[in-house]
Formats: sequence, C-alpha cells, structure tokens
Amino acid sequence: KCLSYYKLGSRQGRVELHSNLSTMVYRHVAPSQSQLNFSARYNLIEDFLQDFYAECLKAFRRENPVDSDYTPRTQLELAEYMGFSEQYAKRRINLRGRGSQQLIVLRAQSFSRRQPNETPVDIEQAVEYGRDEEAQEHNRSATVQQVRSNLIEKTIDPSDAVLRDRIISELIKYLESNGHNDCADYLVLKLQDLAAPEIDEIMGLTPRQRDYLQQRFKYHVEKFSRSAQWKLVHQWLGADLDQKLGMSSKKWDIFVAQLDSQQLALLPLKQAQKSDQEIAKALKCTQKQVQKRWTKILELAWKTRNSEIGHGN
Repeated sequence: KCLSYYKLGSRQGRVELHSNLSTMVYRHVAPSQSQLNFSARYNLIEDFLQDFYAECLKAFRRENPVDSDYTPRTQLELAEYMGFSEQYAKRRINLRGRGSQQLIVLRAQSFSRRQPNETPVDIEQAVEYGRDEEAQEHNRSATVQQVRSNLIEKTIDPSDAVLRDRIISELIKYLESNGHNDCADYLVLKLQDLAAPEIDEIMGLTPRQRDYLQQRFKYHVEKFSRSAQWKLVHQWLGADLDQKLGMSSKKWDIFVAQLDSQQLALLPLKQAQKSDQEIAKALKCTQKQVQKRWTKILELAWKTRNSEIGHGN
C-alpha cells in the first residue's frame, strides 16, 4: 500500500486517499433522516476528515518508532503515512452482539450523532452563501493544518483518479435523485472492496435479494452511462467521440453503417459539440427526441464495441 501511494506521487496520492475515505463515510456523516444534497454532505465529509486525519497522525506516532511531534514531509514519508491512514480507517472493530464495523464508519456515525438538528439548514445556507471558516483557523493546531494541507490539497489535474471521483459523485447523485438509495448504498459498499457476505450483513440482505439488487444496479449504471453524463463516462473510459467511442477504425465503420438516416444526421452534430437545443433546431425536432436518438446511438455503439466482429485497426 505504501508503494502504491509512492508510485502515485504526493499530489495524486492525496487525491486517491481523500477519495477513498470520502466514499467510505459518504452515507454515515449525516443523520439518516436528513435530506442533504451532495454539496452539503461533501462539506460535512471535509469537516469530519479533518479530525480523522489528525487521529490517524496520532495513531501513526503511537504505533511507530517516531518522535511524538513527527510530521510526514518527504514523498516517501507521506506515502507511508497515507498507506497507514487507509489501513487504519479499514480496521474492523468488534461490536458486542452486532458483528464488526470499520473504524472510520464508527467515527463517522459518532460525528453524525454530534450534529445539532439545525446543522443541515446551516450547511445548506453555507453552500449557498459561502463560509467564513478562515476566522476559525487559529483554533486549530499547526500540525493538523499542515497535515490537512498536505493530504487534501486541491488539484485541477484531469487525471484518472480525479475523473473517477467525479463520476462516482455524479452516479451517487443520479441514483439518489431517482429514488434508488439502495443502489447508492450498494455502490458505496462495493467501492470499499467488501465481500458479498459483509454487504449482505450491513444492508440486511439475503443472497437472493443481493443478486436482484446487483441486477438493478447494473441496469441503472448502464442507463447512467447513456444519460446526460454520457460524455463524462466515455471520457473516463477513453471512448469519447473524438476517439470513435472507443472503437477501432474497422468497428467504427461497421457501427456507422448500421445507423439510420436520422442517426446519421445527428452524429456529426454531436461530433461538432453542438448543444441539444442547437441540434433540435437543425434537425427540426424536439430536444427530447434528440436525447432519445442519441441514447439509441450509444446503445448501438456499446454493442458494436463489445462484439467480436471487426477486430483490428
């Protein structure tokens, strides 16, 4: 794990760790009855992880032969610390009569219980109008601030990890907004690399119920990949329009040959990055018809891309 973070580099490693820990606590940092949107929940996660990183540093000092005021500074030291933090978060704590749970989940649940009833409203307002947290910075220790700065420094680097994190966030929002909260829960648990029996225990499922949930989850993920976020997903897969939707030249020709006249008229407009409104005007149809036709094109592209025909360039 330490080597993995070292190979990622300090910046990408920080993004990876923050993404992993955020995913693990996403469903637990707010009371279950709260109706927070993604942005508000994200702010809670940031506050929670600030304290959790400090706890990780204390544990690292306690469990390793380092000075009591040790702070990771070099790339190797940061990699070692980040690897430790991820494993520390995943430690399972035995609960009397209730199996076991990951340490970070228990910490997030405790954090959630400490939130006053008005917190969701406060956070929603904070998202709307911004927060003046700078005035509170002097209350936090210099060590905590340094570790926080080292670990969750923002980046606009369009790397795979950043793009993946954005897709996960969008997928969770998509599932929740369409009333598929159980699918969102399942996604979060799968991202933690939990075994099937552990997922069954946490979600209270029988193996048969989990199989059905898996089928529904797969259906909604495929639908999401052809939704308004299709470009984001295909960009991550290396299958954007300028990459022939991930097909070889031979498969692309086979794919284009299967399109009807309406689809052939739509494809070059999408390649030119025209908006749905512009396309609807050009094709003299509604935007809903544009979206339906494009969904059909993406479905056909998926089938062609994954077929055995037309292998090679």
